Amino acid sequence: MSEPPRFDRGHTDDLMSFLAASPTPYHAVANAAGRLEKAGFRQVAETDAWDGTAGGKYVLRGGAIIAWYVPEGAPAHTPFRIVGAHTDSPTLRVKPRPDSGGHGWRQVAVEIYGGPLLNSWLDRDLGLAGRLSLRDGSSRLVDVDRPLLRVPQLAIHLDRAVNSDGLKLDKQRHMQPVWGMGDDVRDGDLIAFLEETAGLASGEVMGWDLSVHPVEPPAYLGRDRELVAGPRMDNLLSVHSGTAALAAVAGRGSDLSFIPVLAAFDHEENGSQSDTGADGPLLGGVLERSVFARGGSYEDRARAFAATVCLSSDTGHAVHPNYAERHDPTHHPRVDGGPILKVNVNNRYATDGSGRAVFAAACEKASVPFQSFVSNNAMPCGTTIGPITAARHGIRTVDIGVAILSMHSARELCGAKDPYLLANALVAFLEG
Repeated sequence: MSEPPRFDRGHTDDLMSFLAASPTPYHAVANAAGRLEKAGFRQVAETDAWDGTAGGKYVLRGGAIIAWYVPEGAPAHTPFRIVGAHTDSPTLRVKPRPDSGGHGWRQVAVEIYGGPLLNSWLDRDLGLAGRLSLRDGSSRLVDVDRPLLRVPQLAIHLDRAVNSDGLKLDKQRHMQPVWGMGDDVRDGDLIAFLEETAGLASGEVMGWDLSVHPVEPPAYLGRDRELVAGPRMDNLLSVHSGTAALAAVAGRGSDLSFIPVLAAFDHEENGSQSDTGADGPLLGGVLERSVFARGGSYEDRARAFAATVCLSSDTGHAVHPNYAERHDPTHHPRVDGGPILKVNVNNRYATDGSGRAVFAAACEKASVPFQSFVSNNAMPCGTTIGPITAARHGIRTVDIGVAILSMHSARELCGAKDPYLLANALVAFLEG
């Protein structure tokens, strides 16, 4: 088997472009699909009958993408190697009646999505992006990637205790952005503006899924540019690395002994319970149809699933220099220390000893260092799509990711090496 491509700093450069071009899950999956198309993948519709031909294929549904590569001559019971991730990030999303305001200000009514660090959205130049659903049943992506909105913070003169008592934000009253001046707030103004921006006729938009996003582009940071600051690293960093790894492995064709898969879901930040979330039927349906399209039986499906492994890749916490006591005293993951293996004995993460062995072998093969992460016993532990994937599909799942700071902020921070170290480990894993 030929040596796989090795990702380097150019991968991190490309990650920054991917982050900037993917302000919403819908944009992220469109960009991932475009990269896979260049690698020879083709889209298949869920409403069509699938054939059992070899090659790369993908399914798009809303803000989710499932992509897989079938090697030539792969038996129906061939196991899968899955990289799982999620496309959504905590943000502010536009309400059904978006036009609001008062006291001479025009505002956009937003709802809090997921668990953002609310203060990180204050006094920041914000754009607006998402999916417009049209009268003819089609949809159109839109991105106003310029300073359009702002959530202004109250001046310290009117909140003298803010630095001593802490900032207290009411999600309803304090997080509504301004986007202009005037007392003549009219229903339909925002959507009319977006129709004009997207080159659509008036009244063509019948529905929308819109998110606010910071317009400041990703950037290298630090004396030696050894850090990357940018939005939506949780979890587009994993989506990007998974896409790159799948495209690289697919280029190796029939040498593969597993079917490599990328499964990037929406709605992880609010529980994954949707038709595009990890707790929905999308992944299982795609994998089963792939088995059956190659002439497989339920027995072949069971054999394939029994030997399948999923790496659930999501960002994790790097040790914070100002709050080191919040971390487990013997587990201090560092940025640029390589991907982290996430462990929680109460199954907030899906990793067990056998899963650790799979990931350790992949990292060893790729010459990539890795670190272990476990929460401080006195702190609650987050979770991922890992336990959901393991329980719903009965497949061995391992939780991993890249260690970052400022998780759930409008602008997060990672090491410049970790994205390509992750991608190299994912290539080795997908190869089996």
